[in-house]
Amino acid sequence: MLGDSLAVSPSRSDNFTRELQKRLDTAGRGWVITNAGVSGDTTSGGLARFDRDVPADTRILILELGANDGLRRIEIPRIEQNLSALIERAQAREIRVLLCGMETPPSQGWTYTLDFHRLFPRVADRYAIPMVPFLLAGVALDPEMNGEDGFHPNSAGARRIAETVWPYLEPLVLAPSAASR
Repeated sequence: MLGDSLAVSPSRSDNFTRELQKRLDTAGRGWVITNAGVSGDTTSGGLARFDRDVPADTRILILELGANDGLRRIEIPRIEQNLSALIERAQAREIRVLLCGMETPPSQGWTYTLDFHRLFPRVADRYAIPMVPFLLAGVALDPEMNGEDGFHPNSAGARRIAETVWPYLEPLVLAPSAASR
């Protein structure tokens, strides 16, 4: 998992990657998720730390970056360039990628918000990789699913995010070429 604060919320020991790990353990496949989530990180930060934080034996990369780029109104071409570089690095190492789509609030301006919305599907299509349409589906704006700040998931939100991600991750885990490595 290469991500931002959403990957480590509400805490390092209680987050959606832990919930995904529970599902993997139940499936009995022997997979282990390494959570390389860094609060406040952007696609540029993920690119800078890719070689350090994505171990050599990685077979699947859950790419959960871009939310902070949108909140900081980073230019869409820059975000797309960074996501593309991250995916290309992973694919060069024969790592399968699951891209987690994000949205940005309309306070960034309607044109930017729409361009940001179209960004993730476009990148996923270009690289023929699976994509979670919106990581925070069922969590965003729901006070029952978020911590006090209203942005980061609480324990219930982390479980809901895992439910959202699992149908996209499970086929990658069960695929013969991934399991045989």
